[in-house]
Amino acid sequence: MTTETAASAAASGNAATDRFRASGKTASIAADVERVNLLAGKLIKAANDIVLEERVTYDEFNALKAWLIKVGEDGEWPLFLDVWLEHSVEEVATDHREGNKGSIEGPYYIPDSPEQNSPATIQMREDEMGTPLLFQGQVRSTDGSPLSNAKIELWHADEAGFYSQFAPGIPEWNLRGSFIADEKGNFQIQTIQPAPYQIPTDGACGQMIKAAGWHAWRPAHLHLKVSAPGHELLTAQLYFPGDVHNDDDIATAVKPELLLEIQPVTEGKGVQTTYDFVLDPEAK
Repeated sequence: MTTETAASAAASGNAATDRFRASGKTASIAADVERVNLLAGKLIKAANDIVLEERVTYDEFNALKAWLIKVGEDGEWPLFLDVWLEHSVEEVATDHREGNKGSIEGPYYIPDSPEQNSPATIQMREDEMGTPLLFQGQVRSTDGSPLSNAKIELWHADEAGFYSQFAPGIPEWNLRGSFIADEKGNFQIQTIQPAPYQIPTDGACGQMIKAAGWHAWRPAHLHLKVSAPGHELLTAQLYFPGDVHNDDDIATAVKPELLLEIQPVTEGKGVQTTYDFVLDPEAK
């Protein structure tokens, strides 16, 4: 077993939990009594409705209680929420947009990745395994104008399905980077094609997946955050055609608009894809 495959759900989960706590995402949230009353009340009612409709037993209730405790002990609340709930939150947050469709961020985003001007090569190991991938395109506004010096943050799993900073034995910024487009919004990034992977299965989430008879697979994908002054931040995942889990992604995050078109490179080895981003102006 390599150091990569020795990664555990608890280690990955606790890393995701620590990252979320340090992200500052909840710093500006103020509790609105009426909103909390509404949402918490509906959540509790929905849970009670399930108990009554399905005639939940004490054995099942106690199993749920033990499982919820284990989710916390394994640090897997970010994983659980990102896999099974975030896709609906993302849909609500972006349903007004005229530009590109977005997708979930997931639990493995790290801010402030090393910045380079495009064209560029993402940081990777000298012996990085995988098919070389040229990812290129243009960033524009909804009126068609190019967005000069737009930023494209890119991160993804390696060929073994692991993310740097969430699995041991991988350099800190491996397959992570921030890339600045040129004055016409064009970008070119050399990376490798990521692999499909299973979300961690040796923790609480895996326990639920096994008990329910589900699979734990996510299709291969690129994670991106695309930004430009005066425009809404776009968070997206882009997927590869032909992946067997595009239609049954455990995170329910695949959309037709997010599928890439893959072609052989014109010179050398590997493949290439062109995908343009259209950002919505910020509301005034």
